Amino acid sequence: MARTKYLVTGGAGFIGSHLIDALLARGDSVIALDNLSTGQLSNLDAAGGCPGFRFVHGSVLDELLVDELTHQSDVVVHLAAAVGVKLVVAQPLRSLTTNIRGSEIVIEAAHRYRRKILVTSTSEIYGKNSSGPLHEGADRILGSPTVVRWAYSTAKAVDEILANCYHRERGLPTITVRLFNTVGPRQSPAYGMVIPRLVQQALRGEPLTVFGDGRQTRCFAHVADVVDAILRLLDEPAAIGHTFNIGSSEETSIARLAEKINMRCQGRSDVELIPYDQAYGPGFEDMQRRVPDTGKLRELTGWVPSHSLDDVLTDAIAQARHDLDLHPEPVSV
Repeated sequence: MARTKYLVTGGAGFIGSHLIDALLARGDSVIALDNLSTGQLSNLDAAGGCPGFRFVHGSVLDELLVDELTHQSDVVVHLAAAVGVKLVVAQPLRSLTTNIRGSEIVIEAAHRYRRKILVTSTSEIYGKNSSGPLHEGADRILGSPTVVRWAYSTAKAVDEILANCYHRERGLPTITVRLFNTVGPRQSPAYGMVIPRLVQQALRGEPLTVFGDGRQTRCFAHVADVVDAILRLLDEPAAIGHTFNIGSSEETSIARLAEKINMRCQGRSDVELIPYDQAYGPGFEDMQRRVPDTGKLRELTGWVPSHSLDDVLTDAIAQARHDLDLHPEPVSV
């Protein structure tokens, strides 16, 4: 049986590298494209020893390179994006360029060669809509365009619209997934991801910084569950032309999360509430609740998460211990 060759943009990133490991493990071949602005070559250490793997250092903004690699592939998984609230707020222009123009280039190449493409979007799409659980047809509620936070949401909405228009008007086989908070081994705390940041603070004995009043709630999915969902959708012909939420439904407040992490790390740190304007600058807005409705994904593929929040924290703590060289423990996936 012939291997399927996948092009994974953002392949050296946190989610991309786990997806590549899973594709290679089942016998597919993979080209990973990454400019290493936030990805790490070390994330691909396991993949590097596989004969069906090739890494290309480059950008999704390089039209000729994307064209060449798409032509060499059977299926495209577009993960490359500017990610993390901290990075998006600090570098909004770069984030917009990468997320809009980069997606346009990748989708156009997929159309040119009639390649199926899975486009990754985000729960940020829903904006300030704090009703829940949020289903794929829920309204987007956004603040003013002058608030940088909503520029990211808008950019990802443009990506989705591009994918949908290419499917409806030109017959491009597209799948769109909206990823909610994803956590696991290889995730960096450098770009504002809350669990890796809080875990490192707890292990270092530093105050655990919680932004806002801590009452906002989130659901955290293990990267292994997210990869499983993506693989199921890639393998399911009926997924083409549709959008799917991927995330956990186990809801927790960020204040409670900080307390749980402190306890799991056997720490004695204080939890320190930091106003949003101090953390991100004046005018920052957040949402109180973000819970996904994953019924559409479950009904089509049978997917349900197999990792709890406790599992997520176990692996996040093991990863942080390894990174900080604090008697590393094995990380499960």
